[in-house]
Amino acid sequence: MEYGQLGRTGLKVSKLCLGTMNFGPHTTEEDSFAIMDRAHELGINFFDTANVYGWKMGEGVTEHIIGRWFAQGGGRREKTVIATKLYGSMGEWPNDTFLSALNIRRACDASLKRMQTDYIDIYQAHHIDRNTPFEEFWEAMEVLRTQGKILYVGSSNFAGWHIAKAQEAARRRNFLGLVSEQSKYHLLQRSVELEVLPACEDYGLGVIPWSPLAGGLLGGVLRKIEKGRTATPDQEAEIERLRPQLEQYEAFCDELGEDPANVGLAWLLHQRAVTAPIIGPRTAEQLDGTTRALEIKLDEKALTRLDEIFPGPGGTAPEAYAW
Repeated sequence: MEYGQLGRTGLKVSKLCLGTMNFGPHTTEEDSFAIMDRAHELGINFFDTANVYGWKMGEGVTEHIIGRWFAQGGGRREKTVIATKLYGSMGEWPNDTFLSALNIRRACDASLKRMQTDYIDIYQAHHIDRNTPFEEFWEAMEVLRTQGKILYVGSSNFAGWHIAKAQEAARRRNFLGLVSEQSKYHLLQRSVELEVLPACEDYGLGVIPWSPLAGGLLGGVLRKIEKGRTATPDQEAEIERLRPQLEQYEAFCDELGEDPANVGLAWLLHQRAVTAPIIGPRTAEQLDGTTRALEIKLDEKALTRLDEIFPGPGGTAPEAYAW
């Protein structure tokens, strides 16, 4: 396994991050345990979750699964850099959602209890809260860090100007600020290249792409359909819309002699600001296959070809759309 620094911090994390969103709804607890154990065997030390995962309001299903796995001991907690998130609704009362100081305090304590740990390595805002000023956000996070309940703070789904505002507010308080940003980023969705990635590089945030395979579209979806895989009507419509690009992509992966999923992950790992894409295997076997992405080296010719198939926004702002 390869490791890198998370942004400007001294924290070392694996170049693949284990996403746990399937744990509970799609993957049984037994299989979830097997996947996490296998991740450690492969050297993956970076796990991502969220208080809303499991999709049963207020229950924190996935965090509970992780907590019961930690409780088995054997160094499971000590070997894991655990990142969780807050923002989504965990109840029906008005302060059970978003990023108020009150919800930050309550949500953190609840996540700690569910995961059976006394600290969270990276505590992430799952979304921007336009009604909570960053001064309030940072004061609440500072309290948690002073209490030893969190070590680092990250963001998810922030725009570039949100990152700038957050970092400048933290700087005024002499606080470390954000160390990571989770963005939707893959070959089919490259708009973050305009301003989010440059902001992350400038402020020293590690980028953790979510949905790196575009919900499976970049995982060889055409050949899977040929083999009998079914898709929902919405998925079928999206596949047909993108069919010319997907056909070129899968043909190019065949030329490389590599699985499309691994090429998609490898492409992200070649992007300067990226620390670790979030992978979401449903089985330990699927997890094993993803490590091949770390070995794929894409030369300039290959990267250019992928840019031709899936054009980005044209570079960073403002040159991408002006001069």
